[in-house]
Parts: sequence; structure tokens; C-alpha cells
Amino acid sequence: MQLNKIIFFLVIIFFSCDKSIKYDVIIVGGGAGGTSAAIESSRNGAKTLLIEETDWLGGMLTSAGVSAVDGNYKLPSGFWGEFKDSLVSHYGSLDALKTGWVSNVLFEPRVGNEILKSIASKEKNLKILYNSKVNTVLQMEGDYYNFSVNSSRGNFSSKVLIDATELGDILPMLDEDYDIGMDNKTMYGEYIAPEKKNNIIQDLTYVMILKNYGKSMKIEQPINYDPSEFYCSTSSINCPESDKALWSPKQMMNYGKLPNDKIMINWPIYGNDYYSNLLEMNEAQRKEIFKNAKEKSMRYLYYIQNELGFDNYSISDEEYDTKDNFPLIPYYREARRISGITTFSLNYIKKPYDQIYALYRTGILVGDYPVDHHHDAHPNKKSLPQLSFYPIPSYTLPIGSIISKKNPNFLVAEKSISVSNLVNGTTRLQPVVLQIGQIAGLIASEAVNKNINTEQIDIRTIQTKFLNSGGYIQPFLDVEKNHAFFKAYQRIGSTGILKGTGLNVGWSNQTWFYPENDIKLNLLSSDLADYYDLNEFPLSDLKIYSVFKWISLILNQEIKNHEQVWADLGLSNFDKNRLVNRGEFAIIVDYFLNPFENFKVNFKGELVQNEQQ
Repeated sequence: MQLNKIIFFLVIIFFSCDKSIKYDVIIVGGGAGGTSAAIESSRNGAKTLLIEETDWLGGMLTSAGVSAVDGNYKLPSGFWGEFKDSLVSHYGSLDALKTGWVSNVLFEPRVGNEILKSIASKEKNLKILYNSKVNTVLQMEGDYYNFSVNSSRGNFSSKVLIDATELGDILPMLDEDYDIGMDNKTMYGEYIAPEKKNNIIQDLTYVMILKNYGKSMKIEQPINYDPSEFYCSTSSINCPESDKALWSPKQMMNYGKLPNDKIMINWPIYGNDYYSNLLEMNEAQRKEIFKNAKEKSMRYLYYIQNELGFDNYSISDEEYDTKDNFPLIPYYREARRISGITTFSLNYIKKPYDQIYALYRTGILVGDYPVDHHHDAHPNKKSLPQLSFYPIPSYTLPIGSIISKKNPNFLVAEKSISVSNLVNGTTRLQPVVLQIGQIAGLIASEAVNKNINTEQIDIRTIQTKFLNSGGYIQPFLDVEKNHAFFKAYQRIGSTGILKGTGLNVGWSNQTWFYPENDIKLNLLSSDLADYYDLNEFPLSDLKIYSVFKWISLILNQEIKNHEQVWADLGLSNFDKNRLVNRGEFAIIVDYFLNPFENFKVNFKGELVQNEQQ
């Protein structure tokens, strides 16, 4: 114990010698979230350092080989939309990305890495250290440069630190509060959660990118190969019964079909998923897990070649410059989850407007993928909740889930955000993680620019900046971001004065704004009462003339020339005695009263002032 104290104080002395190179923002981990965080931070004027263990950018999108994007196809929010547009530019069209049936956006991992590196190279405020591992992190109180980071490439310091590692590996270095595994039912009131908390996390996968060599490429039979391990991975007379839908071998191969006749093997139905809770393991223990996971993938490849008849396919020799041609890292579906300023649980997705806090008002990015957990490789899978494609509406993630509650100026990206275990099953997907990183980078750089701590940022400012850069803060499917009134609907939706409607249509998870629909005055009055005193400013009906009169009362200034104002706002079909619809009301209120900016909110979604500024 005494020796540990001596070592600790020696480390403190070492860092206090001010030998470190100073940055505004340091991001550890160049995965999907870390890359978008670094790009956004630098674009917003902060001197930014990105530290990445490999020589690739993109993490699960590229380095792990999961180059089939899940979700947000019709919600191209923020950096996800920019990356998708770059893929379209590379391959020539949107249809050129629809090569496999698991996704509408598939691409070669190497291409994704090249695109991300190209985008990052244009940012003059960004420095990237590849092949660099972080050894220690210290937080220094009272210093503008709060964090001291020791890496294999040197010592660095910054005001804001972002953990964008795949597994949340910076959290224990900072003695951060975090959770691992499944929550019980009572923790967040999620009725589909297990009765008791456990430390079970989702399966990982060592993905294979196969290439058609045009000739037999059979590998040697792997050690411990037993074909029965994979009988139920596709339809087969050898599969006695299955709790999963069984696809034909050809359909399995086409699942992750990539451009240029390559195949992504990330097959969840008794394929190459592998279970281990490796979160708290050391590096040597993790390497053993990786070895075992690769061996399982190799056994599945042998099965594909010999039992399913695809012997012309084998691991591509042109995708990764690794000795075995495997991806640089495995695909992790779950990490340590931080204790944030707010925690986003399933009920806030299912019924966002019926919860104790109006977290939807603090929404900062959107997702629409179902809750999807992979546990089929777990030895006791039958005792675990069955959470494959549990339906939810599309949702907006609250900003407080990215910011540490314990450590000032510490943020997380990737899969370590403050969500329940169940919600991780949807927030872990690539488009959401790209947005998470972008928002983390925006918060960090904004705090530096304003010389404040991250927990002091103005939520409406961050939301506005994200909107202005092509982001969604509400998951409205029917109003695309190139729509003339997109921002107005997004802002009014974020106040809750007009709310969205969540739906599940087949596999599609949706929320609709319905701008053409009529308004029910009683419901509107209830929501308006949070912002305006309807006794002092009564709204008797929803005729166009009455709405203008009501707004004039609040402004204490008469609005004249209603028809001309109506046209100037881009609206049509003026008739002062006609009832306004939802879209028209949103546009008028947003323009004249601007409740989105005039009523600030805290991290719980509570209004922090009860009258206009």
C-alpha cells in the first residue's frame, strides 16, 4: 500500500513538471464516435488531439469490418449524413450501396477508412496520433488544462477529455462511476429487463471480409471443428429445430454482400458471434479472447466452404494489412456505461412525453433502430431476455447522457454513454454513434471557446449549432432536413408545444410530426401553459385571425397585415377564418414568439425561466 502511494505521488510530480504538449480537447479512440468528435471539435475552432491505437479511423465501421450500416437511413443526421454522402460520391450512386439485404448502405471497410482519413486531413486544428496507446490519465483540479494524458507517443494535456474507446477503457483510469451488464427491472422501471442485475454483456464478433477468388480457396480444417456447431446457421436438414428464422445459405451470404463481390460475415444466427465479458480483463486476457473469437470465425469459414459449398470465397487479402487478413479489432456491441448527468432508459423512448422529466426537450441526436441484443453465444442464453428487434419509436437522445456527472469536463462517445443496458441495444448502432461523437466534440469545443465547464453549456446553443450543420434534434420522419420549415418544426417539437407521434410499421421505427393535421385546442392549451399564462393571454380558438391576435397579446404589439405576413413566412391558402394546422401554428409561433430560444432548459428538460427574455 505504501509503495502504491509513493508511485502515485511520483506520477503526480512527473505530470506537474509541465512537460506535456497542450491541447484544448483530447479524444482517446479513433472509432466511429472518436473520429466524428475530433472532426467536429476541430471544425468548431478547438485545438484537438485524437489518439488511436491502430492506423485506421472508423472503429466498428471500418477497423472491425461492420461496413453494413444499421438504421437512420431516412434520418441522415449530422456527420452520419456527411459520411453517407461521401460513400455515394465514391461509389457513384445511392443504389450502388444497396448490395446486401441487411442494410441499404454497404461499403468496403478500406474505402470507409480512406473517406474518414480524407475528411480528417482537411481539418487544420486536428492532430492524429496513430498506433498510440494511452497508459494513464490524471485530472488536475484548478488548472485550465484539467487532464494529463500519458501515451506511448508522449505526454499531453487538455481542458476537455473525451473517452471514445471501444470499451470505455478511460473510465477506470479516472475512477469514473460506471455500470456493466444488465440492469434489473426496478432500476429504471423497464418491465422487459431481468429480475436480477447481472454482468452479462452482448456477444462480440470477429468479422470476416470474404472475397470471391474465382477458384477453390479451401482452408485447412481448424482445430476443434465440429459442423454441428453451425447446423442451425442456415436452413438445413441437420438442424433439428431452431428458435430463429432460418435463411438459405445463399441468403446468408447475400446478407452482408459488399461492393466488388465481397462478403461481410457478421452472421448473428448461430454463426460467428462469440461471448465473453472482457471489459475488466487486462490486455493479455483480452488477446486470448480475440484468439478464441477468431478461431470460431475460422471454423465458420470452413463450414461455409465445405458444408455450404462456397469454397471460392475466403478471407480477402486486399482489405486489411494484418498477418491473418482479419480486421484490426473485433466488433464490440457493448462497453462500460458511464453515470452521466442524465440516464436514458427505455421508457423515455417508448413514451417520451409521459415521463417524470421532459428529456426530449434536451434531445441532441436521433436514432430509429430497434432494441437489438446479441446473446445467442452465451451458454445460458435461454434464461436471458429475448431482445432481438424489440420495437420502439424513433427517438432523440438527451444531451446529459454524454456528460459525466462525476468528473468535470469529461465526456464519452461510442457505446459508453449514460443509457440503460436495454437502450444500449439501439444507441450502439453506427449512425447514432457517429452523431454521439459529433455532439461530444461540439460540447467540448464550445466549452473551450466560452471558457466554461462542459456541464455549464447552453443546451439550446448546442442544439442550434447541430441543426445548422444538418443535424436532427427530433426524430420526425415526415419532415426532411432540406424542407423549408425543417428547423422550425424541429425547434417547436423540442419545446413540446407540439409533440410527435411514435409508430412501429413492420421493422420500421418511426415518429411523425404531421404538419398537415388539425390541432386539438385542449391538448395544445395544456402544452402551451408551460410557457405562457393562458389566463392572461387566452387563446379562444385556432382560427388564423385568433392565433395572430393571441401572439399580439403576448408581444404587447399588434401584428398587422396578416395576409402579407402569412405569405412572407412562406405559407399559402390564407383565410383568416380558417383553422391553422400543426405546421402553420409551429411556423408562426416559432417566428414571432421563439419559445425554443427564449425559454432555456436544464439537463432534466425543466424550464429554467418562466417568461420570455
